[in-house]
This record gives sequence, C-alpha cells and structure tokens, in this order.
Amino acid sequence: MPQARITRYPDGISAVDAEYIRPGHASAHIIQQDGRAAFVDTGTNYSVPFLLAALEELGSTPDAVDYVFLTHVHLDHAGGAGKLMQALPNARAVLHPRGSGHMIDPSKLIKASIAVYGADDYNRLYGELVPIPAERVLTTLDGQRLSWAGRELEFVHTPGHALHHHAIVDLAGRNIFTGDTFGMAYKESDTAKGAFIVPATTPTQFDPEQLIASVRRLAAYNPKALYLMHYGRVTDVPRLADAMEMQIHEFVRIARNRANSPQREAEIRADMRALWFGLLRAHGCTLAEQKLDELYGQDLDLNTQGLVAWLARVN
Repeated sequence: MPQARITRYPDGISAVDAEYIRPGHASAHIIQQDGRAAFVDTGTNYSVPFLLAALEELGSTPDAVDYVFLTHVHLDHAGGAGKLMQALPNARAVLHPRGSGHMIDPSKLIKASIAVYGADDYNRLYGELVPIPAERVLTTLDGQRLSWAGRELEFVHTPGHALHHHAIVDLAGRNIFTGDTFGMAYKESDTAKGAFIVPATTPTQFDPEQLIASVRRLAAYNPKALYLMHYGRVTDVPRLADAMEMQIHEFVRIARNRANSPQREAEIRADMRALWFGLLRAHGCTLAEQKLDELYGQDLDLNTQGLVAWLARVN
C-alpha cells in the first residue's frame, strides 16, 4: 500500500491527503468512534489507495466503515466514492438527493466535468468513475439527523457553491464538515493571524446570496472547528465567516464591473488575483508571488469560470 499523509485531530477525526493536484490541496476525512469508522468525501479514484492505507494505519478495517458521507458530487470530493465503496462491504453513501443520481449513474457528471476540464485533463485527474449501486445510497433532508456509533450528525443543505451541497454537523463535538461551502484555506498561507480563507465559486451553480446565507447558517452553530476539503481543520470561525462574506461581495463587484468587457474573463481573473494577493499580504503572508500563483492559480481559473457562468445567468 502507498504511504498516506495523515493529520490527526481531536474528536477521532483525521485528515488524509487525497494526493489531488499537489500535496496539501485536498483532504478526505476519516471519523472514528467506538470501533466504527466513516469517511467524509473521498477525493478521486487515484486517492482511494491512500484512503485505504490511512484506514489501516489508523487501526480500522474496511468492514468497520459504515458510511461514506459526500458533501457534494464534484469529482475532487466524490470521484473516488464508487471505487472506495467496492472495498468497503458494509458502507453506504450518504448525500444530498440532487446529487444521488449522479453517483448511481455518473454519465451526466462525466460529461459536465469534461466540459469544465477538457477530456485529457479529466482522464488524467479522475479516471473512469465507478457507479454506486442504488441500494447502497442514502439521501438526506435538510436538518435530518443520523445517530451513528453514539454520535449525532445533522445534515444541512448549503447551496451557493452547488445546489446539491450539504454540510455534516457533528453536534456533540461542535465540528462541521463543510465541503466547499466555507471555501479553501491552504496551510501554506497560515500566519500568526491564523488561517487565510478564500471562497470557491467554481462552475456552474455559484450563487452569491445563497453562499453567504449558507456560510452564516453554518457559523450560527457556533462550531469550535470546521473541516475543509481544501484543507483540513480551521478554527476562529467568526473571523473566517466575515472574510468569506466580504470576498463574495467583492467577487460580485468585480464580475459586474467587467461584465461588458470583451476581455472580461482575463480581467476578472486579474482583479481576483489582485484582491487575494493584497489580502494575503495584509494577513502577513510572505510567500513569493510565484509560489502564490502555484497555490492559487487553478482556483483563480475555476473561480473565474464560476463568475462568468453566474453573470450569464443573471444578465
């Protein structure tokens, strides 16, 4: 088995590097409780060997895994779910009803993803998706709770990044697995001021009002920690929620200002880059601009596509 990069956190939660794009870009999470285990998000097909290696290193076995919780079905989060579940005989996948059909029959998801990434990058990043049998899929209602291994989990519909997005609230531990609703906070950008967070407005369902409402709804749980796919555990939630809302408003301003420009995509990206790099410097980040471009370049590209798609819907 490959060597997994594991970060152990409180409350039986561990982050496992999904080895997607680069180390430190995407993390699946394993929750362990009373001899049982569950995954939150899976990364891609290529992540699965690392997840299984982490499970073994953490002292659990595949037959001890009861659930694979998917925050949404974007392929960096759920592309490996079908392949992973082939190795987990007792597990069921739990996801929002808008996303369940795409895991049972991924053909439309594949087509949409190729439209975003192109066929070559799609195959390189994700590989062939494995369907999940319908009888192994559970869907949730907003506010629904699930008792598991003495732990009470609540599922909260959080649109704004995607209509089929839900977050998983660990009520007793005051932890929330936020998927992409609370954006991205790469550890390389941490400073003495804490984590630096940016929104994820990737295509095709970004909605600024919904996303702000979802951020505020999660913050209202007064969580002690958030667990992000990109990347791992963050605290100081009120500050991060304010930063998310401010940036979403700025994204809207940038997009509207460039809406009628023939170079709007390039200009939106440049304005977003200037916003982020200015905020990073104010946060105390001293990384060279070349390193920041390496960290945030793909996110700038995808966020720009999301803003352009949003402009096309609202104009």
